[in-house]
Amino acid sequence: MKQAIEFEFSEHIKVAKLMNGLTEVISLSANLCIKCLKNDGKILIFGNGGSAADAQHLAAELTGRYKTHRKGLAAVALTTDTSAITAIGNDFGFNSIFDRQVSALAQKEDVIIGITTSGNSKNVINGLKLASELGCKTIGLTGNGGGALNHICDVNIVIPSIDTPRIQEMHIVVGHTICHLIDQEFLILNN
Repeated sequence: MKQAIEFEFSEHIKVAKLMNGLTEVISLSANLCIKCLKNDGKILIFGNGGSAADAQHLAAELTGRYKTHRKGLAAVALTTDTSAITAIGNDFGFNSIFDRQVSALAQKEDVIIGITTSGNSKNVINGLKLASELGCKTIGLTGNGGGALNHICDVNIVIPSIDTPRIQEMHIVVGHTICHLIDQEFLILNN
C-alpha cells in the first residue's frame, strides 16, 4: 500500500513540475476574468463529472472568497441546477445542457470557462462555441493535448498529461491560481 501511495504522489509531482510552462496562458486567463469582473460581467463555468465538481468549487471561491476578504464576485457553475440540467437533457439532449444555459444567461462582457480533461466533451464544446458566437471570452481547462478546445477557446490551458486524475488535480491548482490573482486585484481595489 505504501508503494501505491508513493507512486500517486510521484506522478502528481511529475506533472506539477511541468506546470511552469503554463504561466503565460494562466496569466492571460486571469486577466480576462479580472477585466470581465471589473466591467460587471460574470464568469460561467461548466464541465462533466469531476469537472462539474471543479466548476462548482471555483465558482464558490469567487462568490465567497478564496483567501482574502473582498466583495463577492459574480460566478455561476452551470452544473448545479438539476432541474435545468434534466429538463434540457430530456427535451434537447445531453449535448445541449450547457449551450442552452449559456444562451439564457451569458452576455457579451462575460467569461465562459469549459472544463474537460479530454478537450472533446461535446456538451462543453457546444457551450463554448455558443459563448464565442455571443461575443463572450472563452477559456478551456483541458489535458490530453487540448482536443477540440484548441480551436474553439480564446485561451486553452492544456495540462501536460494524458492521465485524467493528474489533469483534474492540476485543474484545481490552475483554478486556485486564477482565484488568487483575482483576489489580489480586488483586494487592491477595496483598499
